Amino acid sequence: MSKDTEIDMEEVKLNEVDLEKQPMTGDGPAPAGEKNGSVKLKVPDDDVTFTGLSKEELMKVAGTPGWVRTRWMLLVLFWLGWVGMLAGAIVIIVQAPRCKPVPEMNWWNNGPLYQVSDLDAFCGGMEGLEAKLEQLAQIKVKGLVLGPFHQVQKDNPSTLDFKKTDPTYVTDDILEAVLKKAEKKDISVVLDLTPNYKGSPPWFSSDNEVIKNEVMEKLKVAAEYWMGRGVNGIKVPDMELASGFSGWSSLSAAIHSNGTADDKKKMALMGVVDGLSAVDVSNLVNTTDVDLVLPDLLSTKRDGVERIKAVDALSSQQRSVGWGLGASKLEPLSKVATSPDLRRLYQLLLFTLPGTPVFTYGDEIGLLPTNGTESPKMIWDTEESTADEAADANRTERIDLRSWFKSLSDLRGKERSLLYGDYYPLESSASSLAFLRVWDQSERYITAVNWGKEPSKLKLTLPPTGSTEGVVLPKMAKVKLSTDANMTAESSVSLESISLGPEKAVLLQFPLVV
Repeated sequence: MSKDTEIDMEEVKLNEVDLEKQPMTGDGPAPAGEKNGSVKLKVPDDDVTFTGLSKEELMKVAGTPGWVRTRWMLLVLFWLGWVGMLAGAIVIIVQAPRCKPVPEMNWWNNGPLYQVSDLDAFCGGMEGLEAKLEQLAQIKVKGLVLGPFHQVQKDNPSTLDFKKTDPTYVTDDILEAVLKKAEKKDISVVLDLTPNYKGSPPWFSSDNEVIKNEVMEKLKVAAEYWMGRGVNGIKVPDMELASGFSGWSSLSAAIHSNGTADDKKKMALMGVVDGLSAVDVSNLVNTTDVDLVLPDLLSTKRDGVERIKAVDALSSQQRSVGWGLGASKLEPLSKVATSPDLRRLYQLLLFTLPGTPVFTYGDEIGLLPTNGTESPKMIWDTEESTADEAADANRTERIDLRSWFKSLSDLRGKERSLLYGDYYPLESSASSLAFLRVWDQSERYITAVNWGKEPSKLKLTLPPTGSTEGVVLPKMAKVKLSTDANMTAESSVSLESISLGPEKAVLLQFPLVV
């Protein structure tokens, strides 16, 4: 090759290098700020969203053998879990203890009965009674027993008129107002229709069959009359005698037929018995169709062993038995309970016994009896204190005792074991006793009282009978209420041995022991 040809080839190579160094923006000069060989690309601003599989694609995937097996496995696991939970619930229901059916309760079973025999001494007459109903409602009184105040002359059956009230005590219009307000306060009113209440005997001559039949017929007609006016029952004395009269069954039928409608509460036939044994009282309940019997067993039997046997004999009929201390004779509780501690003790005892507690007016404040035959005058305290320290101390005691009464009434009304629970005697001596109240799975309660003048030690054990099957005493129990300073509320005590001071009482509480 010649020399000229070599020079030409070198020029071609140089030109190719120059072309590679030129910018890719065309023939013109490169834009400012750009270097040779750089490329500017524009990226779209919109984000790309995932739209998932189409219906056709899903159908193709769903039909594959792997997904079919997975769906069947999940379906089987769901039904196995559901059946397992159902079986577990059935096992829990079957193994769980069944609740006992609640027994039939009437209004006289739901709270204390409160007897007012002398309206003048209680509140200055029937006019004052209407204003006092609010205070009775506060202490949860469920039944107010009024009278007797019908017209009769002493020992003169010919003047007996149960349907007319003695204007000395009450007038019809005021009684009507009391009945209406009592109904609003959920307080049932019972009239004491003792025939010969101004003389003796109560049924006039018990040997005269004509008089007995006439009196019983008048009583039946009067019972229908008063219940038609809004009275909720009647009370009669010497029921063991009256139930033997030929007209007794007619009287019972007349009273109970007045409370059979769905919109009416049951009417009460209440009878007082004196001097009968617990067995005889039980027989009366079974044979006379009486709704509530008020015996004098706690007053006539002062020994703890006798008292607990009497209560034990009547415990199965508790919805037909009322308990009082002097109430059968309309005597104040303080006639027997001569000290503040004893008043608290007997209030606790009456509210926790298996039956209806029955009180005479003033028992809630420890009203003292009079020396004569006149009824004690009720004391209505105000909130104001006086300059008399002794009077203020007595007033404070009355207020405290009423508060104790109210707390017991509240507790009995809401605790099933105390309201209608089973009863088991635990311990008794000449001056003390203890018993257990149990209902199904509710809280259990033990009442222990010592009305003696000396300290008492009680060892609480269940009776060795088949009736206590399923009932267990724990080693410890909690103090619910106490009058003994050594056992304060909410503290725990051992049930193996309980020491009670003289005239002291305690209410213990413990849950179901499995």
